[in-house]
Amino acid sequence: MQGKKHIIPQLFYNTGLEQLVPADNFYRQLNTALDLQFLYKATGSYYGREGQQSIDPVVFFKILLVGYLNNINSDRALLRYCADSLSIRLFLGYDLDEELPWHSTISRTRQLYGEDVFLRLFQQILSLCVQKGMVRGKRQCVDSAYISQCQYGQPG
Repeated sequence: MQGKKHIIPQLFYNTGLEQLVPADNFYRQLNTALDLQFLYKATGSYYGREGQQSIDPVVFFKILLVGYLNNINSDRALLRYCADSLSIRLFLGYDLDEELPWHSTISRTRQLYGEDVFLRLFQQILSLCVQKGMVRGKRQCVDSAYISQCQYGQPG
C-alpha cells in the first residue's frame, strides 16, 4: 500500500539544537576547534560604552566565515542561509526561536572596522581554520573583474 505523508505540527517540542545537530557535523567541529575570543580585544576600541548592544564580533566573523566557506557574497542571502541551517545556528549560538541579525547590521559592522582591520582579522581567522585542519589553505573563491569581450576573434 502506498504511503502518503501528512505533517501535523506539534504545539511544543522537547528538543533543541544540541540534539538535532550530529556530533560529527562540520560546524560543530569548527566551533570546538576555533578560539575567537581574541576578537573582543581586537575590536573593542570600535564600540562606545552606551547605547544599544551591537552584534557580537565573534558572531559577526562567524557569519562571514560561513559565507566564505559556502561562497555566498550577498549579506541577505548569507543570513537566509544561516537562518535555515540548524548546524549553523548552533555554530553562531542562535537558538531555534532567536532571530539572526539583519543584513544591514552585517554591512554596518564591516564598515565600522574598516577594510584594513576587517581583512586582517578575517585572514587571521582563516589561518586558524587552516592550522586546525578545518579548511585547506587553497583559495575557495575568486573575485570577478570586467573583461572586454571579443567579437569574431577581435579584441573588444
